[in-house]
Amino acid sequence: MNPTLVEVLRGGALESHHAGAVAVIDADGGVLAAVGDIDRPIFPRSAVKALQALPLVESNAAERLRLNDDELALACASHNGEPEHVRTAAGMLAKAGVDASVLECGVHWPYLDTVAREIAARHEAPTALNNNCSGKHAGFVCLACALMGWNDSGLNLRQYVRGYVAPEHPVMLEVTDALQATTGFDLAHAPRGIDGCSVPTFAIPLRHLALAFARLGSGVGLREGHVRAARRLRDAVARSPFMVAGTGRFDTRVIERLGERVFCKVGAEGVYCAAVPEHGLGVAIKVDDGNNARAAEVAMAAVIEALLPLNDADASFMRGFSDLTLRNWNGIAVGALRASDALRRALPARPDSRQTSV
Repeated sequence: MNPTLVEVLRGGALESHHAGAVAVIDADGGVLAAVGDIDRPIFPRSAVKALQALPLVESNAAERLRLNDDELALACASHNGEPEHVRTAAGMLAKAGVDASVLECGVHWPYLDTVAREIAARHEAPTALNNNCSGKHAGFVCLACALMGWNDSGLNLRQYVRGYVAPEHPVMLEVTDALQATTGFDLAHAPRGIDGCSVPTFAIPLRHLALAFARLGSGVGLREGHVRAARRLRDAVARSPFMVAGTGRFDTRVIERLGERVFCKVGAEGVYCAAVPEHGLGVAIKVDDGNNARAAEVAMAAVIEALLPLNDADASFMRGFSDLTLRNWNGIAVGALRASDALRRALPARPDSRQTSV
């Protein structure tokens, strides 16, 4: 059974708790911290979007189409569906010579309530561009341009792109190859499912996911094309953090604050992954009950606090995520949400101090 990562207190007493596992790994596969079972395969969901975007850059599709920082950051994003996200995804498709009708991610209302209300107030409906995965899918469409040899015929391009979410499509074969290469896990024999946006998702242990993010941040263990792609994507996200999530979101706020020092990415069902480039480390978290905002973010904030030397202002900023006061609708303090003592004890005091498993 995995240990408690996050506690919810009310009146000083434990009201709820969230168990899970955490892996902190270096690019050679060395374990810096292991909390819980880091070898059980889990579906990383959207946490691996940056890995899925590697072929977009390695293929030279991004350079050929002159994709900018906003667009490349959006290719790694689970965004709010705000107007800036919608315009950027549409712009990526326009550069590829197509429109939103080719997207196969499906349609849902924007994550940000104010934007969803504005659309409803106009008596309009959301489109696939509002889907939190539209940037990733626009990147897949751009990748299709490179794989088909840059055929300039819009009709032929549409025919080629159609079905790009299928496991056997050349786009998904390239994406799967990138996941295989970065994680070092045998995906051919891994459990496979279908993600919320219809692309294949593979069950991969936290140990291998953290390894992939250590490689993403350091370039160690990656082939030349992936080294170049990883650097370009990290730069884009650091320069355009709003695109990777949006207003009020953890990923955007943390990357806005810490810049290139950390790349973090949420996934559904309580998954979080991060690269810490200055120490060549990768992080992978899975909260057993699938809670994201209340649990996975708290755990990730505690990990970042442990791994990065922070000035007082940055430390206070991160502590606002890992140990926060809960208030009711009248603004009265009623409890706390905090990383557990067990999690904090398991995390390294310094990146060069090896830890035992918990």
